[in-house]
Amino acid sequence: MQRRKLLGYAALGVAVLSGTLFAGWWQVDGPGALEQTGQRPLPLSAMDFRLTDHEDNAVGPETLIGRPSMVFFGFTYCPDVCPTTLSDISGWLDDMEDDANDLDVVFITVDPERDTVNAMAEYVGYFHPTVRGWTGAPEEIERVTEGFRATYAKVPTDDGDYTMNHTASVFLFDAEGRFVSTIDNHEAREFAVPKIRRAMQNNTEGTT
Repeated sequence: MQRRKLLGYAALGVAVLSGTLFAGWWQVDGPGALEQTGQRPLPLSAMDFRLTDHEDNAVGPETLIGRPSMVFFGFTYCPDVCPTTLSDISGWLDDMEDDANDLDVVFITVDPERDTVNAMAEYVGYFHPTVRGWTGAPEEIERVTEGFRATYAKVPTDDGDYTMNHTASVFLFDAEGRFVSTIDNHEAREFAVPKIRRAMQNNTEGTT
């Protein structure tokens, strides 16, 4: 009886694991691949904004057209989500090895009041060398978030300072600047990396 019970538990574990792996495939590369709901980001070619990267170069949506790109919004004073996500992104890029060199990876601040060019340069230096930091005037940050359909808001704190609430997903675009998919906050690496590769292979296909 005990042996039969153990075999039953083992079979159940295998079934659960198989189901989880199948669900992951279904969501990442299978017929159930992520379908965005609500407002989708505009194509990069339809956006209009002017920002500055962490090396003091002028950048805009055209900077990201010609190569697949991965974009994340946040701020350098972020206590948790931003450093965690950028660490995750760095891990994904490490997994991709040399292929990561064919991808533009951009961290755009939603807190331009504190995130100067120098602040962004110092901050992105803690992560994968592929990651670029972009900042700019408040009105330009508003324009870029509108194009990406991202949101952000300043939230006062009890000590008289403030923090920022913001969209925590990572946006993926193909080389032609078409939106492909998002990577959710804390999404597992085994699902995130295939999504990135799909965006990189989407140069001649429509968005998914």
